[in-house]
Amino acid sequence: MAATKSVVVERRVQAPPGRVWEALTDLRGMERVLSGVERVEVLTEGGFDVGTRWRETRRMLGKEATEEMTVTECVPPERYVTVADSHGMHYESEIELLKGDPAASSTAVVMRFSATPTGGGAMGLLSRLIGGLGAKAVSRALAKDLDEMATAVERRG
Repeated sequence: MAATKSVVVERRVQAPPGRVWEALTDLRGMERVLSGVERVEVLTEGGFDVGTRWRETRRMLGKEATEEMTVTECVPPERYVTVADSHGMHYESEIELLKGDPAASSTAVVMRFSATPTGGGAMGLLSRLIGGLGAKAVSRALAKDLDEMATAVERRG
């Protein structure tokens, strides 16, 4: 079985952790903020917490890919972890907010993404992307997401 492939990106946002957290967990607003997201369908009721599930459709390399995400860990406004299982792969994403200099009112956002083969099923688009084209393309996509989210949060401030 192939090894886990991982990508980490980081971005400082000129806003306090609470505002950044709100933006990162606003599932219904995600498609308005992130250009790579085509659709989001929230599958659970209530606020963002462990057990929250949604289907996210993205356009990557000219193709649509839909994954169902589930929040498995949630410590507001510090971090959350989501998982998705699709096409023989287990995906895990972690978002961590690190408080910056209080005088600067900034927050560092760290995104960690990993893909681990589980065996069975044809490889999906994300698994081919991280396994075939490499982590650079995934890293660029995550960095773009962070840039777009940061721009939206900083504008609101």
